[in-house]
Amino acid sequence: MNKIQQLGQFLKEARTETRKVTFPTRRDTMVTTMAVIVVVMIIGFYLGIVDLVLSKLVGIVLN
Repeated sequence: MNKIQQLGQFLKEARTETRKVTFPTRRDTMVTTMAVIVVVMIIGFYLGIVDLVLSKLVGIVLN
């Protein structure tokens, strides 16, 4: 097989595999996005609280 035939075979196989893919619906994408946003906000809030507490503790220790 020469390079051109290999490329053609690769593209044919890639097209076949692409047809097997199931893409999420708009609703699935929205639900997943909202879940990610909520989790990021919770983690951000938690890290903010931890940062505040540790800052206060370091301030107490250094003063």
